[in-house]
Parts: sequence; C-alpha cells; structure tokens
Amino acid sequence: MKTIIFFVTVVLTAMSAGIFFAWSVSVIPGTKKLTDITYLETMQSINKEILNPVFFAVFFGSLVFLVINTITQFNHKPAFWLVLSAMLIYTVGTFGFTAFGNVPLNNELDALNLKALNLSELKSFRTYYERYWNGFHNVRTIAGFISFLLLLISIFIKK
Repeated sequence: MKTIIFFVTVVLTAMSAGIFFAWSVSVIPGTKKLTDITYLETMQSINKEILNPVFFAVFFGSLVFLVINTITQFNHKPAFWLVLSAMLIYTVGTFGFTAFGNVPLNNELDALNLKALNLSELKSFRTYYERYWNGFHNVRTIAGFISFLLLLISIFIKK
C-alpha cells in the first residue's frame, strides 16, 4: 500500500510541476505578444477555466499525498527527510505562492471591468499584474520541480 501511495504522490507532483512548467514555456511567451486588453481578457478566461476538477485533483492531490507520504516514510530516515523537504517546498513554494500570490492577483483581475478602462489604465494594470503574477509563477514552478526531484531521489535512498 505504501508503494502505491508513493507512486501516486510522485505522479501527481510530476503532473503539477509539469502544468506549471508547460505554462512557463508556452502560455507566458505567447501572452507576452498580446495587446493589453487581449492579454487581460485571456487571463480572465484562463483563470476561470483552470478552476476545474482535474486541476484541483492534481494541485491539491499532490499536497495531500505529500503529507500522507511524509507520515508513512518516517521509518526510512534518509528518505523521510527528502519526502518531508519535498512536502514543505511544495506547500510553501507551490501551494503557498499560488494561494497567497497568484490567486489574489487573479481575483483583482476578475473584479475589473476591462471595458471601462482606458488604454493607460489597461497598460498600467497589465504591467503590475503580469510582473507579479509571473514572478509568483516562477517560484511555484521551481518549487514543484524541486519537490518532484526530491521524491525521485528518495526512491534511490530507500533501496
């Protein structure tokens, strides 16, 4: 049972890191080429669509299974520290930065009536939003990747 739980943890963490990595190398470069209004409308749309059961299962599932694994790996001291580190890094870097960085920015964007803003206001908000949102996103991407790598390393330590 521990092996299945660990396998699910690794897969979910890899998928979560993969979502953020794919966003970094495709969506962000693509949206940089959009006009301010189109960028903001696109982000409003994406922010609504990302709130779906598949994303939630991967994003929250990673956290839940990392916590479960931290508890179940306690008897394997070297592996335990790697899994604990993976869980803490994911919790703070991926989950925390999303919850306390990206989501509040998304809520600010969602509250805007973009049609009521002039070109200067659109540019100003986009500059603010994009700078901070992408910065938070970079942290969660790196944290997800590090968490995944630590889980992979822990496999070899257990052997």
